Amino acid sequence: MRRLPVFFVLDCSESMVGENLQKMEDGLQAVIRALRTDPHALETVYVSVIAFAGLAQTIVPLVEVVSFYPPRLPLGGGTRLGAALDTLMATIDSAVIRSTPDRKGDWKPIVYLFTDGRPTDDPGPAIERWNAQYAKRATLIAVGLGRETDFSVLKRLTEQVILFEESQPRDFQTFVNWISASVVAQSRSLGETGEAPALPTLDERVMRIVKEPPSNQVDASCVTLTGRCQKTRKPYIMKYEHELQDLGTQEFSLQVPLFRLSGCYPLDESYFDWSDGVALEAKVSTSELLGSPGCPHCGAATAFAMCRCGKLMCVNGPGEVICPWCEERVAFAPGPSPDEGGFDVGRGRG
Repeated sequence: MRRLPVFFVLDCSESMVGENLQKMEDGLQAVIRALRTDPHALETVYVSVIAFAGLAQTIVPLVEVVSFYPPRLPLGGGTRLGAALDTLMATIDSAVIRSTPDRKGDWKPIVYLFTDGRPTDDPGPAIERWNAQYAKRATLIAVGLGRETDFSVLKRLTEQVILFEESQPRDFQTFVNWISASVVAQSRSLGETGEAPALPTLDERVMRIVKEPPSNQVDASCVTLTGRCQKTRKPYIMKYEHELQDLGTQEFSLQVPLFRLSGCYPLDESYFDWSDGVALEAKVSTSELLGSPGCPHCGAATAFAMCRCGKLMCVNGPGEVICPWCEERVAFAPGPSPDEGGFDVGRGRG
């Protein structure tokens, strides 16, 4: 039986932290459950997962559906799309069986690429190599999760670029069902006719083919900040979502861009392994941030205290503590910051 390789290339950058990453894990499991109920998919589909953030890595090698175990997705700083494409191409070379005069190889692979942001590396050389050597050997479907995605880059990869926007609780399930149906349709058609079918009809309430990049893209859809628990030394990440706050009056209209706290999540040290380690000069003022979370590890009152080294930690009030980053002693006193406009902190790569 000829195999149908299916690759999921998943953006696991900081901007995916929290609910988005959990939905990605749940959605992958739902797709696999659906494939296991279809006889054609069960016999032909083999699945692989490539994750990318500050680095790219195959976290599930190509394996038959019945043996697939959904992985725990990592999280890291950066969105290295070029590295992800390089990893994908290397995996196709090593894992996909090509046809020879003596035998039929695997069916043409299907690649689902999911991302919600903009590349933090230069994907140009990888895109050129993909288009020159791999575009005709695989079907690539690129999915932008929201309008902040850099669709101009995705359009250089494939004509099959889809924008997914979630507005209702059931929208993500609709999206997952569409992915499952597209894989099942491919496996059935190849098994019966040897030809790949067209993609299933999109539910245009939540998905649409991108012909031109959306005009209202913004560079900063969120702000992510990393800190460490002062007691346990364990890392955590804070996420602030972009919003426009109306400060207008009857005489004039004024909308100010701000970022509202959406959550503070515990991390493990693998976060730093998956981050690219490139220090950014990008800063954000605390005056633009709405909300200060408590520590997700020890429950301290605030996870937003800055040491002289420029790193964030948690504290439970005024007093002296040891910075979990630089191990220096630092004293925090009550009262407002000397700079009433707030202070600058280094933001993540997203």
